[in-house]
Amino acid sequence: MTYCLGIKVRTGLVAIADTRITSGTETATAKKISVHESGQNSLFLMTSGLRSIRDKAVTYFEELFEDESFKFDKMYKAVNMFGDQLRRVAQEDKKSLAESGLFFNLYAIVGGQLENDKEHKLYLLYPEGNWIEVGEGSPFTIIGNSGYGKPILNRALTYESSLRFAFKTGFLSFDSTRVSANDVGYPIDVALYPRDSYKLEQHRLEEKDTAQIGQMWASKLKNSIDEIPETWMDAFLHKPELL
Repeated sequence: MTYCLGIKVRTGLVAIADTRITSGTETATAKKISVHESGQNSLFLMTSGLRSIRDKAVTYFEELFEDESFKFDKMYKAVNMFGDQLRRVAQEDKKSLAESGLFFNLYAIVGGQLENDKEHKLYLLYPEGNWIEVGEGSPFTIIGNSGYGKPILNRALTYESSLRFAFKTGFLSFDSTRVSANDVGYPIDVALYPRDSYKLEQHRLEEKDTAQIGQMWASKLKNSIDEIPETWMDAFLHKPELL
């Protein structure tokens, strides 16, 4: 499993991905974000699914993106092209994977801004190559292990949140997932895109870099629960064994 989070707020984009790869009892580290920049074109791509599908599709996409005779000028065109590469890999490998008992299951999050986009864009791409655009109403999407990290995002994050607040909330979403799922872990890769900058800022964070924040978050959660009144329980917690 994996954890990849894309956030779109008015002032930019946040991408966070863990790097843990688990196969049986073996654990390895692998990059799950790829960044593609050329002139006034800047985008990131995160994936969740079979590594062999991911590497092949991304390689095909990189060749097209770097080819000077082929020009992307809007994000949806780049997303369509990656979808085409997914379908190409499906034609080449889906049957043999199925014969080996494996599913063709690559999901992707693609975000960025190309030269003719009026604003930054964020997309969720499905294994079939089709996609949806992430908008203001629900300004984030997660692929991989999504259950544990959604509550804080649903409660705290809005499209009007600052880029720094989005990054902070996104990290706490990852931390909530990490402590609940042993197949998600450090280090994490982060990409930040300030609106209209046409430049992605990339970072890799180890556990030591954020340990204090994780501990602070856990402590504040416990203290908040302690501070919630208990008088509302009195109407039904009247049995001695429940007190």
